Amino acid sequence: MPSALPIADPAPADGLVEPAPGTGEVPFGVYVHVPFCRVRCGYCDFNTYTASELRGVRRDDYAGHALREIAFADQVLERSGVPRRPVSTVFFGGGTPTMLPASDLAMILRAIDDTWGIVPGAEVTTEANPDSVDADSIATLQRAGFTRMSYGMQSAVPHVLATLDRTHDPERVPVVVDLAKQQGLDVSLDLIYSTPGESLDDWRTSLDAAIACAPDHVSAYSLIVEDGTAMGRAVSRGQLPAPDDDLAADMYELADRVLRDAGYDWYEVSNWARGPQHASRHNLSYWKGHDWWGVGPGAHSAVAGTRWWNVKHPAAYANRVLQDVSPAAGRETLDAETRYVERVLLAARVRGELRIDELRQEARSRVAGLIARGLVDGRAALGGSLELTLQGRLLADAVVRDLLDELPDEVRA
Repeated sequence: MPSALPIADPAPADGLVEPAPGTGEVPFGVYVHVPFCRVRCGYCDFNTYTASELRGVRRDDYAGHALREIAFADQVLERSGVPRRPVSTVFFGGGTPTMLPASDLAMILRAIDDTWGIVPGAEVTTEANPDSVDADSIATLQRAGFTRMSYGMQSAVPHVLATLDRTHDPERVPVVVDLAKQQGLDVSLDLIYSTPGESLDDWRTSLDAAIACAPDHVSAYSLIVEDGTAMGRAVSRGQLPAPDDDLAADMYELADRVLRDAGYDWYEVSNWARGPQHASRHNLSYWKGHDWWGVGPGAHSAVAGTRWWNVKHPAAYANRVLQDVSPAAGRETLDAETRYVERVLLAARVRGELRIDELRQEARSRVAGLIARGLVDGRAALGGSLELTLQGRLLADAVVRDLLDELPDEVRA
């Protein structure tokens, strides 16, 4: 089942926000959450629903509900005094956005453009499963203004896909990559490693298969077994082995080496691209602390120092937007301390994003120690930026805790 929403302050029905000092001038993006999947993968705790789980709402109605929230969002931002900005990036995620007709995705994108305007050259991405698109749907998306396809490949090895409950044929991946390229779209492939039962050779097979497709971008995420998922229950019962941390580290190192040799550079701990022009600008906007409005059930938003998240079930979401009240279930206002912590937490993961002079004095004094331990690149530090080494990427959370003074002195030493 989907994970629970955070506990926070109640969200007002009018959705109004009070812009925090110094906010509202950063770029603005839109995320659209399409919470539909053909089957629920055993490892997934995202806010997704199969047809039998919808209860009280139809998938065919989703686009109309999303348009209602976009209109509501425009009113909220205007009445809150948040500066109007055109949209820099749009990302349709899920779920499987391409479970909807391409014409519905085009309709939602057109509403975003009609409401705020989309900057020339903006990045517009949709996630898709390899078996959820064809030549016609991809052509429709390209004509509508989409610029990028992000395919959930996950693995090229049948037994790994079976453990993940992925139903697509791995032979379909190069086909849909080529279809997107024929339309002039950027292509990203998402991979998952350290699946129970996956060997290092299995992982090398998946990496080689992904590179053979010549995508513009590759994401590789270590599997996290979440409580409450089918996989989590199988691991707790001993039916599946838990992922091995040492093997996961070996897999990460292999991914970095193989991708680098194939011409991909890392720009965020789990992301590689064939040059900076192919990096995911939308995801970078999250890591850089830009504003975005999240449309759809369970979608999260962050605007002008306030963060909120929508009710999760599509029926509850539809009920809210049809009454012209905020679909938000909860919200929080980020104070200066929280914004600083999140800036360090997120920017440290992005190559060259965190400037050392942004850190507080005590954190700056620890950079030399991180360099000595081989976790931070010394040459980049001389240039003023904090850049993780390969070992630092493997221990990114520990580096951040050190910078935020959350480790005891004896551990830090």
